[in-house]
Amino acid sequence: MKRRTAFITVGLCIVFVLSQSILNKALAQKPDSLSTVHIKFAVGADLSFLKMAEDHGTVFKDSGKVKPGLVIFREHGYNWIRLRLFYHPTRLPNNLSYTIAEAQAAKKLGYKFLLDYHYADSWADPGKQPTPKAWEGMSPNVLIDSVYAYTRNTIEAFRRAGVMPDMVQIGNEVRNGMLWPTGKLPEHWDTFAKLIQSGINGVDAGRGMSPRPLIMIHFDQGGNWALTKAFFDKLNSYGIKFDVIGLSYYPWWHGNLLDLRDNLLHIVKTYNKDVIVVETAYNHVPGEYIHKPAPFPETPEGQKEYLQSLVRTVLGVSSTKVKGIFWWEPAVMGGLGGRGYFDKDGNALPVMDVFDKYTHY
Repeated sequence: MKRRTAFITVGLCIVFVLSQSILNKALAQKPDSLSTVHIKFAVGADLSFLKMAEDHGTVFKDSGKVKPGLVIFREHGYNWIRLRLFYHPTRLPNNLSYTIAEAQAAKKLGYKFLLDYHYADSWADPGKQPTPKAWEGMSPNVLIDSVYAYTRNTIEAFRRAGVMPDMVQIGNEVRNGMLWPTGKLPEHWDTFAKLIQSGINGVDAGRGMSPRPLIMIHFDQGGNWALTKAFFDKLNSYGIKFDVIGLSYYPWWHGNLLDLRDNLLHIVKTYNKDVIVVETAYNHVPGEYIHKPAPFPETPEGQKEYLQSLVRTVLGVSSTKVKGIFWWEPAVMGGLGGRGYFDKDGNALPVMDVFDKYTHY
C-alpha cells in the first residue's frame, strides 16, 4: 500500500511539474504591449521579386561589377528586407517556400525581415482584397479561424527554417478592409477587427518561444491625416495591440511631401506607435507625370532627388517614433521597372547611393 501511495504521489508530482512547465511556457509567450525587436532606423526595400529575377537570369551590376542583388543593397546601407506572402499564388512566385528561401539568403547577409501577409492568392490593396479561393464561401467565424491557423502555421514554418520575421504586417493596405466581402469596410468593422486580431494571435501562437515580432498595420494614404485618423481611431476602439503604423506614400496618388510631413506629425502626436513609410517609389523614366507637372523629373537624377527629399522630410519630423523608409520593388526591370533602381541592362542607377552617407563611416 505504501509503495502504491508513493507511486501515486510521485505521479502527481510529475503531472504538477509538467503542468507548471506548460503554464510557464504559455505565460512566457504572452505578448507584452510592445515587441522586444528594436528599430534604430529601417533602410528597407521590398525585394519580393528579386529571387525570381535572378533565377531567370537577370544580372545586377554596381559600378560595372556583377554582384548578387541582395549584396548590392546591403553594401549601400539597406538593413531591412520586406517580402510579401500570398496564400496560394498560381502566377506569381511568392508562396511559402519561395519566401522562406529569399528570407534565408537575406538573413545570412544581416538583413532584418518584414513579412507582408496579403491573405490572398494574388495582390491585395485598397481597390481589391480577394479572399483566397480555398476560403471562399466560409462563414465569418470559420474565416477568422482560418486566418489564425494559416498565420500560426506559416510563422512556425519561418521559425523552424531559421528566419523568424522581425516584423509582421497583418494584411496589406487594409484601409478598405481585407478578405472581401466578409471583412470589407466600412460595412463589416467588427469582423475586420476580429480578422486582424486573429492574425496577431496566429503570430503569437506560431513564434513559439522566439521574441515577438513587431506587428504592423498598413494604411495606404500616407499624405492624408483625416483618413488616417478616422481609420486608426476606429481600429483602436477595438483594443487591438500593435506596434507600428505602416504608410504607403506615392506622390502621384498620396499628395506632396508637405502632406506626408503633416500626416507624420499628427500620427506621432496622436498615437503611441512607431511609424514607417513602408512603401514608396518614383520613376526614372517618364510614366506617372506624362500629362501633368512632375514634382521631380522622371529621370535617374530626378528619382534620386525624390528619395533624397523624402529622407529629409522623414528625418525632419522631430520624433523618435519615425522609424524608416522602404522602397517598393527596386529590383524589377521591365513593366514596373521604371520605378526600380536599375536600368534595362542591370546597372545600378544614382538612387542606389542615397543612403551611403547615413550608413557608411
